Amino acid sequence: MQEFLQHLAGEIDKLHEAKTYKTEVALEGPQDHRVRVNGRDVVMLTSNNYLGLANHPRIRRAAIAAVEAWGAGMGSVRFICGTQTLHKQLEATISRFYETDDTILYSSCWNANEACFATLTGAEDAIVSDELNHASIIDGIRLAKAKRYVYKHNDMTDLEGKLKQARSEGARFVLAITDGVFSMEGELAPLPEIIAACERHDAVLVVDDSHATGLLGARGRGTAEELGVWGKVPIHTGTLGKAMGSAMGGYVTGPRAVVETLRQRSR
Repeated sequence: MQEFLQHLAGEIDKLHEAKTYKTEVALEGPQDHRVRVNGRDVVMLTSNNYLGLANHPRIRRAAIAAVEAWGAGMGSVRFICGTQTLHKQLEATISRFYETDDTILYSSCWNANEACFATLTGAEDAIVSDELNHASIIDGIRLAKAKRYVYKHNDMTDLEGKLKQARSEGARFVLAITDGVFSMEGELAPLPEIIAACERHDAVLVVDDSHATGLLGARGRGTAEELGVWGKVPIHTGTLGKAMGSAMGGYVTGPRAVVETLRQRSR
């Protein structure tokens, strides 16, 4: 045990030396445009609470009312006794918002991405991913048995090449995955070009629009709506924990067969 702990301590020292050691900054109150840290009021410039809904009075009242009416816990997994009509109502609402067949909820978009790729692909398939996709997408792809291809960030020539390579190497099905808005840079994925490439190579496109939902597009429906290709992205993953102001919650929304497969087989 002591040797193990010494090893971990050494790894932590390396983080300090590389200046990559992370320090938590504790807020002394709720999320807002101004917050209190170490006894000082400061302007919040780092939050994903894009629309300021995390501390909105109506959201707080709704959360309190939901706990009063439905309790604080699910009691089990969805297939035993953990599904309440509230979950089904939310799934239906998200489906209407995206104009999709169906939606399945997860505890976070991280979980949704982990579930999506491992469940929808097998060893005969391929996944083509942007090199700057979110860590949750990368983790989800690692869990899948499919062959992986990574294209240069927003490079449509390289994407085309990777899609061709996946097809030439005998992939049964090809899934292409991109963030809608890349969280570290704020760039938008060139969805019109990505969609065209996927159509040319019969690839299924998945877009994680966590950082665009509620913000971009005439109705806040994200990157596809913003770029004029609404309805051409078959599968979206997303979160309720950013612009929507929730503490947690993620989802996959798309064709009925996709969601039903996830409902039956995802973990």
